[in-house]
Amino acid sequence: MVVATEIYNAEQWRDFFLLVGTGAVTLTGLVFVALSLNVKTIAVDATHRYRAIGTLTGLSAVFLRCALALMGGQNYKAVGAELLVISSLAGIVYVNGYLQAYKSGSGASLMRTGSGTLLYAAEIIGAAILISGSITGLYIAATALVINTCYMITGAWLLVVGVNTKDR
Repeated sequence: MVVATEIYNAEQWRDFFLLVGTGAVTLTGLVFVALSLNVKTIAVDATHRYRAIGTLTGLSAVFLRCALALMGGQNYKAVGAELLVISSLAGIVYVNGYLQAYKSGSGASLMRTGSGTLLYAAEIIGAAILISGSITGLYIAATALVINTCYMITGAWLLVVGVNTKDR
């Protein structure tokens, strides 16, 4: 029988969540400022608007997941539940943004949205595996979290470049 402390050791994961959460909150602020400088262009184009919403929500959700995971006294089920709920909500916002942009006919990318959705799904699946009692789930969720954060950075870059291209 596996003891709960053998499944998840919070101290071993502290630096990971601290690093990723700090990076995410810093990037959220930088993206917010960059988008604020182009708010008129972003507001009128559905693809830009929903990419901005998805990127800010996604980065904020990374920070939130990391902050919650750093709270003391939690076991693997609590951390798994936090990852599951927050990544599910962020994934819903992300997919909804694609659907809204697609409906407007503004050229939302199915391939890019599909890739991002798969990253959220991997994190959700990893969280469910963690809740079921396997530390493998946390490795899956953590890897998906990091890759998705990088993916959001590229989305923010595409947004800023796209907005500046449309202005010309």
